[in-house]
Amino acid sequence: MSHRSDSWASRALRRFPGGSNGEFGVPPELLVVPERGNGARIWDTEGREFLDFTMAWGSALVGHAHPKVVEAATTAARDGLNFASLNRRSIELAERICSVSPCAERIRFVASGTEATLLCLRVAHAATGRPKVLRFEGAYHGQHAVGVAGMIHSRPTNLPTCDTAGAGAPWTEHNVLVAPYNDLEGTTQILKAHASSLAAVIVEPLHRCLKPRPGFLEGLRALTRQHGIVLIFDEVVTGFRLAPGGAQEYYGVIPDLVAYGKALGGGFPIGAFAGRAEIMEVLEEQRLPGPRYVWSASTTGGNPVSCAAALATLDILLQPGVHAELHALGHRFRNGLQSVVQNAGEYAQILGDGPLGQVAFSATPVTDHISWLASDRARGGRLMLELLARGIFLNPMGTKLYLSLDHSESVLARFMEAFAEALQASATPR
Repeated sequence: MSHRSDSWASRALRRFPGGSNGEFGVPPELLVVPERGNGARIWDTEGREFLDFTMAWGSALVGHAHPKVVEAATTAARDGLNFASLNRRSIELAERICSVSPCAERIRFVASGTEATLLCLRVAHAATGRPKVLRFEGAYHGQHAVGVAGMIHSRPTNLPTCDTAGAGAPWTEHNVLVAPYNDLEGTTQILKAHASSLAAVIVEPLHRCLKPRPGFLEGLRALTRQHGIVLIFDEVVTGFRLAPGGAQEYYGVIPDLVAYGKALGGGFPIGAFAGRAEIMEVLEEQRLPGPRYVWSASTTGGNPVSCAAALATLDILLQPGVHAELHALGHRFRNGLQSVVQNAGEYAQILGDGPLGQVAFSATPVTDHISWLASDRARGGRLMLELLARGIFLNPMGTKLYLSLDHSESVLARFMEAFAEALQASATPR
């Protein structure tokens, strides 16, 4: 469909590069401008209804406009939108997070997951006095340079050299090492060769939608502890999604530092980083200006409105049985995807864990970034656009399909109908 010259979509195309604020680059005729959302559905400025399978990139885990979240945020807003200081709600939220997060003894709030991972890295540098970081190829840790470096390359690289494509920071080639996810032996060789200069290893425990192999996370924990390296779990996605204690609890491995965001805020902007007290103490202002000090402050981090929304979100997510429900939902979803693929006589790997899923067009298992690169990603991109054209709102890059507590059986059934049609339509390039 084409957009009228005065439509919101046309106005967006005139002012935003590609008509997008990031990762929603689609052909102009498919551009969607959301107007409102409720549960697992959104409606755009043209009045069209979509089933949402991006859920604000996973931040609306309890569903769009959950009444308890809206009520809590509205009540808090009447008392003041922000103080740029600790407040009653931020202290209560800190206590709540530390009660369920295995590694969290001290915590600070920021405004996004990007800031949370960035501050984890800065804290690790100050705590160890070392200059380098090890991350895993294909991972995304936020908009800062280390978060992007090593993420978007489209061909195998000479590890541990960091591919700086997309980072806008050539210096990352020298200060960032990249290891192969799910390859403990390869990672061990890289880590041991550079142990004396490594401040931190940062990892998504669930790497995009790739499950960790048995022993991989445990091996990282043992290696980093042996060499005095800070282990950081980027739980911006997995936090409060896989279990009350996130991936730490779910996979049974406890890091030194953890970064949170997304689902914590119930859709409101929020970030937090937390960890062991002796490491987090580098943030103590009384250390200023010593060499083991990290300056950190946030104008909107820990504001009472986002904290109130987060407290209401945790009230929902920490109810007995909720995570069992989320895992059952994800299991049904991935099984449904697999059934549709098999019935169509297609080949694809269905990835994910918890309430997350992804389709990778490959005849062989996809367990790391290299095997994911070998999949037919062009086909995957066509599939996403075909789904969007059929009323399924999602990130067309297709790295994750997010579910929420509002993704009912009827929502999944409607999705599977659209998925079967999109699968057939995407088989041949237009």
